[in-house]
Amino acid sequence: MTSPIRDAVAHLAPGYFALVMGTGIISVGLHDAGWEPLSDILMWIAVVAYAVLWALYIWRASAFRSELVADLRDPSKAFGFFTIIAASDVLAVRLSMAGLTGVSLWMLLFAVVLWFVFGYALPWQVLLTRDGKPVLARTNGSWFIWAVASQSVAVAIAQLQPVFDAGPWAGMLAVLAWSVGVSLYVAVAILVLLRIVHYGITPQEFDPTFWVTMGALAIAVVAGSGVVGMENSPMVDAVRPLVTATVAVFWTFCAWLIPALVGAGVWRHFVHRVPLRYEPTLWSMVFPVGMFSVASILVGRVDDLPAVEQIGLIGVAVALVVWAIVFAGMLHHLSLVLWKGLRGRGAQTTSTTTASTR
Repeated sequence: MTSPIRDAVAHLAPGYFALVMGTGIISVGLHDAGWEPLSDILMWIAVVAYAVLWALYIWRASAFRSELVADLRDPSKAFGFFTIIAASDVLAVRLSMAGLTGVSLWMLLFAVVLWFVFGYALPWQVLLTRDGKPVLARTNGSWFIWAVASQSVAVAIAQLQPVFDAGPWAGMLAVLAWSVGVSLYVAVAILVLLRIVHYGITPQEFDPTFWVTMGALAIAVVAGSGVVGMENSPMVDAVRPLVTATVAVFWTFCAWLIPALVGAGVWRHFVHRVPLRYEPTLWSMVFPVGMFSVASILVGRVDDLPAVEQIGLIGVAVALVVWAIVFAGMLHHLSLVLWKGLRGRGAQTTSTTTASTR
């Protein structure tokens, strides 16, 4: 009999590092808003979550290899692994704000290496899947995390450039990551639209990962602003006018998407009565809300737009509330899993003792 704890690890969601992404970016937003104590608390929660998730992922890779391979080949789940890259970059940015630049640089280096490996290996693995089901029919919002991972690399490089000397290479890599992220966003958006047009989408299938549709553009705003603000280099100078022009356009489209996503949530949970309960994909909703808030604060301050900055400050408060609700749901879910595991172990011990006394 499999214990509930081992079963939970065996079926650990590939995109669970979105927990770190969401917690980390809201910590950044709180830092930008001047709410330091709360920002520091969330930063350390993100650090602990990052360490715990790595332990669980390593456990899963060693003990449940078949389940891991199945997720790597599942088009509806595989792109969730890109959250590892984005989580590493977001946490690197927040730790650098706390003065921990040494750790941040190592995390950035790790994320860049993983970005190159995952960026080629995971999509190739997914597109070569031949299990009798159309790949297009299983595209979903998690595919946008591919673009988010690319943009997170650009954000982290721009943030950390002042503390390391990489010459023009830093600018080149940041522009590469930003450009790839924008291109991937367009490509994935086309695929998701084709999926909806050809196969439709049920309320059950419209899960919280579709919020990454907005979050992927919001992080492109932050990454673009970071690239524009980098030190002069041939590559950065060549694209600075283009990137500057896209930032406001991307932010505006993000703002336009939010009512549509909220409406889709109402359609899912209130019209079609899909139960609203905790699921790991909810962290894919927390991150976009926090990312939009950070992007709004940045755009408002850089372009001297007080109204946009105010939207960002309000957004940080909303994101914190959303984070708290999802975090409480996660703790409740984990407590149930642990309780079932301990109760099952106690029942097994009792039955073993009873059998031995006979």
